[in-house]
Amino acid sequence: MHRLFVAIRPPERVRDLLVDAMDDSPALRWVPDDNLHLTLRFVGEVERPLADDIAHALQRVRSDPFELRIDGVGRFDQRNGGAVWAGVKPKEPVATLAAKVDRACVAAGIEPERRLFHPHITLARFGRSAKSEVDPFVRRNAALASEQFEVGSFTLFESRLSRHGAHYEVVADFPLG
Repeated sequence: MHRLFVAIRPPERVRDLLVDAMDDSPALRWVPDDNLHLTLRFVGEVERPLADDIAHALQRVRSDPFELRIDGVGRFDQRNGGAVWAGVKPKEPVATLAAKVDRACVAAGIEPERRLFHPHITLARFGRSAKSEVDPFVRRNAALASEQFEVGSFTLFESRLSRHGAHYEVVADFPLG
């Protein structure tokens, strides 16, 4: 089985900005630089033939390159914890690309995504007991912003889980334009 997702990998200068914002908050489990990405579509576990079909369908996605910038931070709360994220703007071009990626995945045989798309880059995860400690980080970094950066491609990744966390491997890159 292959655990796949489709994402945009920000350029190094943007990842550096995000890593620099990470502090020593003990309640937060920071995402390492190698794993910083903006998910367009989580696919999940699939067998090799379907993984190949997905990669082939993604080759047909057409979109012009576009520009994004980091714009603030926020949090998602869940019953057992949550995540701290960096937002991006403008949302429209990345949402349009995510919709095209979703349609390609559906054409390859995956169920359509039912969750509302919220473009973001996850910075950290936290447990239920740490929820109150997240607000100071969010307040300190509310104005986090980057210069614009061009999105010229998207990537199909395979996620391999281990006791040391997730490791992402590039399966294929897909240029825009």
